[in-house]
Amino acid sequence: MSKPTVAIVGRPNVGKSTIFNRIVGERISIVEDVAGVTRDRIYSSADWLSHDFNLIDTGGIDIGDEPFLEQIRAQAEIAIEEADVIIFLTNGREGVTDADEHVAKILYKTKKPIVLAVNKIDNPDMRDMIYDFYSLGFGDPYPISGSHGIGLGDLLDAVAASFPEPGEDAIEDDVIRFSLIGRPNVGKSSLVNALLGEDRVIVSDVAGTTTDAIDTSYEFEGQKYKIIDTAGMRKKGKVYENMEKYSVLRALKAIDRSDVVLIVLNGEEGIREQDKRIAGYAEEAGKGVMFVVNKWDAVEKDDKTMNRFNEDIRKNFLFLDYAPIAYVSAKTKQRVTTLFDQIKMISENHALRIQSSVLNEVIEDAVARNPAPSDKGRRLRIYYATQVAVKPPVFIVFVNEPELMHFSYERFLQNRLRESFGFEGTPIRLITRARS
Repeated sequence: MSKPTVAIVGRPNVGKSTIFNRIVGERISIVEDVAGVTRDRIYSSADWLSHDFNLIDTGGIDIGDEPFLEQIRAQAEIAIEEADVIIFLTNGREGVTDADEHVAKILYKTKKPIVLAVNKIDNPDMRDMIYDFYSLGFGDPYPISGSHGIGLGDLLDAVAASFPEPGEDAIEDDVIRFSLIGRPNVGKSSLVNALLGEDRVIVSDVAGTTTDAIDTSYEFEGQKYKIIDTAGMRKKGKVYENMEKYSVLRALKAIDRSDVVLIVLNGEEGIREQDKRIAGYAEEAGKGVMFVVNKWDAVEKDDKTMNRFNEDIRKNFLFLDYAPIAYVSAKTKQRVTTLFDQIKMISENHALRIQSSVLNEVIEDAVARNPAPSDKGRRLRIYYATQVAVKPPVFIVFVNEPELMHFSYERFLQNRLRESFGFEGTPIRLITRARS
């Protein structure tokens, strides 16, 4: 089942981004320390107790040159459209304003749960400030302080209590789910049509035509697939219309529901900064990944063109060096059907489980060939490793002192695992723990 989505809505200067950062905590910087990935965040994964959810910061949704109240309206409508639960954030120090009432009138239209929060209640003496907010009509307000982190636990308890009940998610074990993501107009819809062999998705030369994620079931050579075609994700500041914002959020939800993600690049245009940002979402989500360079028929080529493009991809996507690359043309259907074999291989690697005995033989051999360097007289000792999860494969490595596991040595171990077991197209995670 897809994770529930929570949106933070409110007028400007009530502290939406501060609350967003408080809730997501360190998750905000998961991929920012990876070379080649930088992006503004309006969307992130978060968790509270046993609940995982997605969080939208509508304060980060820029509606361009729209008038002040229209910006508020557009942001609130995006939240209403996409969220399962809405946090309506206000400023306790300023009381109820006309803009708060404007947001409230918009939120009255939705049947989704609304949790009212009054921010900037920094100490108990200020709690009397919340009573005016009963007039907004959303029940008991929750006093919180984004700057001090006060009251967020009670707020998140109320949010989690409003999550929809888990439904029967019809995810069949024998079905491989994959999505296509990329900038607008790289040919995702055309590629879906080429894969299906029929026009099942509307195709247009106008960037951003597709505005929703469309699930299509398909069977190829005995294997069942579910194709999720996503709307294009456009760079901030370039014709950032309301429906475009819906498309971004829906694309990220599609990634969440996929086993394998195809990052579609435009062979004519080459790689853009936004391509790296889009790829970062898939990597962070731990999905199987491959690059699909579309419109290859339109590229003027010599005997080194493909090698140069490969090098360009590897240089710009250092964090996805395990992802295979395919060159296709949706227009001529050149090499399109070969994608199914790649997708199937990646899906199998994504779900691959290694026996502990075999895993530890590989780890022991790797350490014997290249012992961990010492640090101030202390040396990392690896005692045992075991796999604890799949999709993606996750391994716990028990050591003497976890802080001695340097990033470069962890990378070395990951590479040895890839050499021994493949894992092409899937991220693998190593977690270092002290042996107790």
